[in-house]
Amino acid sequence: MESTLIGLGVQTFKVALSLALPMLLAGLGAGLAISIFQATTQINEMTLSFVPKIILVVVVVIFAMPWMMNTMIDFTTRVFNMIPTFIF
Repeated sequence: MESTLIGLGVQTFKVALSLALPMLLAGLGAGLAISIFQATTQINEMTLSFVPKIILVVVVVIFAMPWMMNTMIDFTTRVFNMIPTFIF
């Protein structure tokens, strides 16, 4: 029983990380590219660092949404199917 719950917790963290990873990597890549651009041109505009990252993350969310929904639906279905095993 405990090992099943621990496994479910680990699986939950893996799903959450895999769902957040595309947006985090897009924001990281955009931030790095913008930082290099700002360092080479010496333009220190604050909106230049935030607006492109926000736009890129929104674009990644739009394109990754079908995969994210399928992953969440599969995980939720597995969790709901496991409920009878938790009843004593």
